[in-house]
Amino acid sequence: MVLGIGNTLLQDEGAGIHAMRQLQNEFSGCHDIEFMDGGTLSFSLAGPISEVQCLLVIDAAELGDRPGAVRVFRDTEMDRFLGASGKRSVHEVGLLDLLAIAHLTGSLPPRRALIGIQPGTIDWGEAPSAAVAGALPLVRAKAGEVIRDWQA
Repeated sequence: MVLGIGNTLLQDEGAGIHAMRQLQNEFSGCHDIEFMDGGTLSFSLAGPISEVQCLLVIDAAELGDRPGAVRVFRDTEMDRFLGASGKRSVHEVGLLDLLAIAHLTGSLPPRRALIGIQPGTIDWGEAPSAAVAGALPLVRAKAGEVIRDWQA
């Protein structure tokens, strides 16, 4: 599953959704990949997350870097990043909450990755800032690497 997270009405906050939609077009012939718009997250995502073996999440994330910077966190590195950053979501629930539910129910996807994009502008607007829009090809390339690695 490729899960894009964010609010597309708040510029860079929607980076995960924009990237997921572009990947969905790029991998349209791969029927074993589910693409999901996770929006601003909710507990309703706990079920779908618990049913997959591989989970790739794309989201705006505070990386402490320049706007548009991209980092990939895999498996336990993803868990550490989410836990250490103490990232509190403005959404109903956070990704860390959803993964904790999956862990407690014994259904944490064994393969998981987070592609984080450093936002620059969180303000009203349906398009990402130039820095984040310019990073989307790199996000797609990194996502493609993760997907192809999991398919091998």
